[in-house]
Amino acid sequence: MDKILQFIITLLTVIAGLMTAKWISTSSYFASLISNGFLSVSFINSGDTVATILLFVLGGLAGGAIGFVMSPFFIKHLWKFTYWVEARLNKMPIYDVLAGALGLAIGLIISNLIGSAFMHIPIIGNYIPGISSIILGYLGMNIAINKREELFLMMVSLPWKGKEKPREKISEAEQYKILDTSVIIDGRIADICASGFVEGLLVVPVFVLEELQHIADSSDLLKRNRGRRGLDILNRMQKELALSVQINDRDFDDIAEVDSKLVKLAQVMGGKLVTNDYNLNKVAELQGVKVLNINELSNSVKPVVLPGEEMVVHVVKDGKEFGQGIGYLDDGTMIVVDSGKKHIGDTIGVLVTSVLQTAAGRMIFAKPKAMEKGA
Repeated sequence: MDKILQFIITLLTVIAGLMTAKWISTSSYFASLISNGFLSVSFINSGDTVATILLFVLGGLAGGAIGFVMSPFFIKHLWKFTYWVEARLNKMPIYDVLAGALGLAIGLIISNLIGSAFMHIPIIGNYIPGISSIILGYLGMNIAINKREELFLMMVSLPWKGKEKPREKISEAEQYKILDTSVIIDGRIADICASGFVEGLLVVPVFVLEELQHIADSSDLLKRNRGRRGLDILNRMQKELALSVQINDRDFDDIAEVDSKLVKLAQVMGGKLVTNDYNLNKVAELQGVKVLNINELSNSVKPVVLPGEEMVVHVVKDGKEFGQGIGYLDDGTMIVVDSGKKHIGDTIGVLVTSVLQTAAGRMIFAKPKAMEKGA
């Protein structure tokens, strides 16, 4: 390929040298030299002088020599530019590439129409088409990439126009479920989907996958284990559980925060956001995005505990307040035992006094049965 490019560059410089020689031969200075007898030797039956022929030969040889010597330099920088363009295109999502190509084509068509109208203007008319092609081509490509979501949504909806009324609501089975980083690392989403309670296509955005990879490569051991756990869960969901998991390569370069990108993607795709992040839950709801919170689901399926009920709990540590003991149920629910500090390490019967339910979880307050009977 380098040899072919070198030959083409050399050929082009030879042509450039011949054209330069032709321009010189038709100049008034060259004509005066011939008329003054300095270059008056001519071929018989030929209108060309020896000087003209020599000029063309020298022009071609000089152009070819320059092209042959300079072609490795041009080829080297040409490959660098090609690799740079290829690397940029590989990083761009296919939506951006298609939108950019479409915007560039529209911009060039408009510039051609505008340029043809101004071509007959003296002096500047020949330059307007080139300038307008550069400006409108860039504007068309840039605008199309920034408006790619609206553009593709419009193109997708066009076939429905005039044929039948679009469906007002997407069925639950067809709706996208967009997973965030926290819910993937948590892992419960895999078991919930395997049980059949969550239907539809599970979407993992590429920026969430990149965040998981960044966490998995962290120097901190805890973060590294969390990131690897998330990647293992995704692999299990795709291969072992055979769930419909799609990696979406759409990104939003103008948005820095991953949470904001998730909300924007849910708005564009019309899907639901699956998370266990309390703050992301509230932000998404404020922007009109439906959220499936794994923590709320977990709290909803926990057994209802009423004040006055008896239960058995193992006290494992002391609480924040004086004399309190802390125990846990099998599902992780925290039980705060009043005056339970002296029972640390023991399994005792307690009576529920109150239950505190929050979006972050459930807390049960209780007293030892012995204390209640003594009172």
